[in-house]
Amino acid sequence: MRTVPLIVGLGNPGPEYAATRHNMGFFVIDDILATARERKSMRLETLQAEGDYQLFSVTLGGVSCLLAKPMTFMNLSGRAVARICGWHGVGLADVVVVHDELDLSVGRMKLKRGGGSNGHKGVDSIVEHLGSEEFLRLRLGIGRPEFSSAVSRWVLESFAPEELETVRAVCAAAHKGLTLMLRRGAGEATQFINSFRFPASPPGEATVDTSGTMG
Repeated sequence: MRTVPLIVGLGNPGPEYAATRHNMGFFVIDDILATARERKSMRLETLQAEGDYQLFSVTLGGVSCLLAKPMTFMNLSGRAVARICGWHGVGLADVVVVHDELDLSVGRMKLKRGGGSNGHKGVDSIVEHLGSEEFLRLRLGIGRPEFSSAVSRWVLESFAPEELETVRAVCAAAHKGLTLMLRRGAGEATQFINSFRFPASPPGEATVDTSGTMG
């Protein structure tokens, strides 16, 4: 039996983290919320505004779902997600976690179910608290710094000004992809999300990922 879908955007609370790379998940939830505030048909309702998480009910792609932003710090995200799933009867198959991804360049995103966390502390926490890796992840590229020792600082830095247009385009596309997933299923959404790149490459031309792989 299917349960209500839960879309969780990961990030760190507080103004000092608001514009950082690690908050890509928050950016997508905020994009959906901004649209919902303008469209009565999306039936936005705030269920919880304080405490360990912010939680909203919204109609997306014709489906009533929950949107969440854990207000714990990143490495405790799973605690909030587990509480929401418990209180609202959300099954593992209906959890979608939106988060930043070092191994994708800025302007790329991927949708996948299960797999490793690639060292993402928020994903690790959710795996620990849900007891499984088998939830959907919408991974949003932030690229890697030149040296691995700089990763901790990199994710907590703001995007460069020249990256902001791309970040906005990715958030809008992620919103569209999630809507498509709820309306038509994960297959079509995966095709759209995994083939997305901004700016688009000319036909036949590959895109170089900042991690050194070809896209």
